[in-house]
Amino acid sequence: MNSLATWFSRRSTASLTDSQRQRLDRLRDPAPLAEQPLLKQRFVVVDVETTGLNVSRDQVLSIGAVVIDQGGIPLGQQFERTLMREYRTPGPSVLIHGIAPSEIAAGDDPAEVLLDFMEFVGDSPLLAFHARFDQQMLTRAMKESLGYKFRHPFLDLAEMAPMLCPQMSKPQAGLDDWLELFGLQVQQRHNACADALVSAELALVLFNRAVRQQIENVGRLAERMRSWQRRQNAHSF
Repeated sequence: MNSLATWFSRRSTASLTDSQRQRLDRLRDPAPLAEQPLLKQRFVVVDVETTGLNVSRDQVLSIGAVVIDQGGIPLGQQFERTLMREYRTPGPSVLIHGIAPSEIAAGDDPAEVLLDFMEFVGDSPLLAFHARFDQQMLTRAMKESLGYKFRHPFLDLAEMAPMLCPQMSKPQAGLDDWLELFGLQVQQRHNACADALVSAELALVLFNRAVRQQIENVGRLAERMRSWQRRQNAHSF
């Protein structure tokens, strides 16, 4: 670790309690994406609500997550927390997520929320719709609040869906488009936990399509997605 990274890590962990440091040390490393059958693998489906869309400046306000395990969604395994932030001037994003400044002021210590979230995740891979945004926001939040390097792999449902269903895809299809296509109902959009739950339902539809296409394990799905992404990038030039 270079001197700048060492300084940043020490600064980030300086405000942690002894208990928090011990929990940080016990966090599990991500498991490799290997031969585990898709319909047996435990996934954590995550959605974050933020102060805005700038991954270098904006902050995570809430985290919602649900579990996919053994080909189902155990509703007793859900995660939903709001982080305490200094957020006195609501921006345009509040019109989308509806999280009031008073809720954020009454939120929980970000370090506690992020530790709780990582204990909920364990060594499981993560899923999200437009996963790169969630991944970047969580990575920065964990670095700043915990001095923790977030290395868990993400699979992006926004890329998985058109790869597995090319005949149904349309340019720039969003989550609502895929939900409508498969007849999935969402109770509340732009709520982190509700979005994670409906994303998990979409993931199960896609996993069953993957198995019908002889993509039966997690490693093979990740490999196919990388190949698909390379082709898409090549066609964009």
